[in-house]
Amino acid sequence: MKRILLPLITFLALCPMLRAQVSNPNNKLRMAEYAISQFYVDTVNEDKLVEAAIEAMLSKLDPHSAYSSPEEVKALNEPLQGTFSGIGVSFNVTNDTLRISSLVSGGPSERVGVLPGDRIIAVNDTAIAGVKMPQADMMKKLRGPKGSKVDIKVLRKSQAAADTIDFRITRDDIPIYSVGASYMVDDATGYVRIDRFAMDTGKEVAEALKKLRAKGMKNLILDLVDNTGGYLDASVEVLGELLTPGSLTVYTEGERSPRHENPARPSGKKPLFEDGRLVVMVNQNSASAAEITAGAIQDWDRGLVVGRRTFGKGLVQRPIPFPDGSMIRLTVAHYYTPSGRNIQRPYTLGDQETYARDILDRLDSGELMHADSVKHDDSLRTETLRLGRTIYGGGGIEPDRFVALDTTEYTRYYRNVMAKGVLIKYAVDYADAHRKELRKRYKTDDQFVKDFKVTPEMLAELYDAAEKAGVEPDPEQAAKSEPIFSMIIKALIGRDVYDSPTYFKVYNLHDPIFMEALRLINSPEYDSLLK
Repeated sequence: MKRILLPLITFLALCPMLRAQVSNPNNKLRMAEYAISQFYVDTVNEDKLVEAAIEAMLSKLDPHSAYSSPEEVKALNEPLQGTFSGIGVSFNVTNDTLRISSLVSGGPSERVGVLPGDRIIAVNDTAIAGVKMPQADMMKKLRGPKGSKVDIKVLRKSQAAADTIDFRITRDDIPIYSVGASYMVDDATGYVRIDRFAMDTGKEVAEALKKLRAKGMKNLILDLVDNTGGYLDASVEVLGELLTPGSLTVYTEGERSPRHENPARPSGKKPLFEDGRLVVMVNQNSASAAEITAGAIQDWDRGLVVGRRTFGKGLVQRPIPFPDGSMIRLTVAHYYTPSGRNIQRPYTLGDQETYARDILDRLDSGELMHADSVKHDDSLRTETLRLGRTIYGGGGIEPDRFVALDTTEYTRYYRNVMAKGVLIKYAVDYADAHRKELRKRYKTDDQFVKDFKVTPEMLAELYDAAEKAGVEPDPEQAAKSEPIFSMIIKALIGRDVYDSPTYFKVYNLHDPIFMEALRLINSPEYDSLLK
């Protein structure tokens, strides 16, 4: 017993300040860390111990309070801050090779003559192709401080031969766009897709709306499908172009955070699209700022929400940075829509596993496939602010028009082909081999979308490539998946030969949520639902 007590007595003697406060539970963690650092039998990494303790504490709270290392903080912030320094290319990695799919217009790579389709095989004399280098490591080699130089070697293929070319590129600031596509669907209907709510999203959306209005836009489809959120202010800025100025967009409130309201503020004297039909596309992956946007539009009866119930992420995180660049994102309040709906779906403190299973539970319960499987809690029933339409709280934004998830084309054979990367490689190789021919035949991407067809011969080539890659043939399942195979091949070729928005011009014509949004916006039913 004496041998056990002696170290404790020694420990307390060594730290009189802690000894005086030993009865205070708030100091137990500090005392435990000090004891381990002073008396543990082996050498330990104190920084890792402290990080583990922080992560353990946060795991007992809500599902969105989290600790991030310095590297994770940088990765989290970069897509939201709007720029990074690099060479200005978008790329895919197939067959262990980085292949450039598109260039930033006027960016560093375009200025020196790099072309879409080029394969980067070496960076600063270090091979990156055929060496199984992780994609993250490839990106690190290409990125760097603005003004710094990087040497790359590319392999350029043509129908006749393949050549290697050396380039020296001066890195520059590269914009990260949050508006993934904007175009006129028909003579009166514009489409804007927001991938994330970042620092410049409000400006990007305003610019897109101006261009679409100049082309005659009277109706708008706003695509927030798979948009996982981002900055609250960006959502408020977007809503400022869609709602009457001064309208409440969202408010936040917590136990130790007083209510804070965010009114709609247009970038100019008046909103860019205050009138006109508006339909918002959402699904089960639309979260946070995307839910704020959809919720405000629904609450004010400004437009219709189409798709499936959104994710239900309505907790406000305050970043608490540490000197080493790491950070805690601590939940301090809830988001509420203008009608008072709490966006956050229910959770149990410390039960991360059940929370993470929610989407799978929705799938198992049939909620994603059948409108009558969606359950409502009458105690959370409320009304929209202008027309008094019935809406429900309780987590996520429930659409005005449900669109079922259709999985019939997603066969096991399709999943195996995609998992092997065969489809992407086939589309990339086809675009490489036929780029000039396609550009000559289809002068615009609209013409490509209208007239290009994926032929049975192309599908047969895909299936042969899949078999060579180790995917067991299954003609019956391949036939079921033929529509989605054809659509993705065409969309990827279009993106490669023309630009990123071309992908959505093709994809949307196959997307049930988009097709329902387009049908509604051009139907008398739109007015009947908003009366």
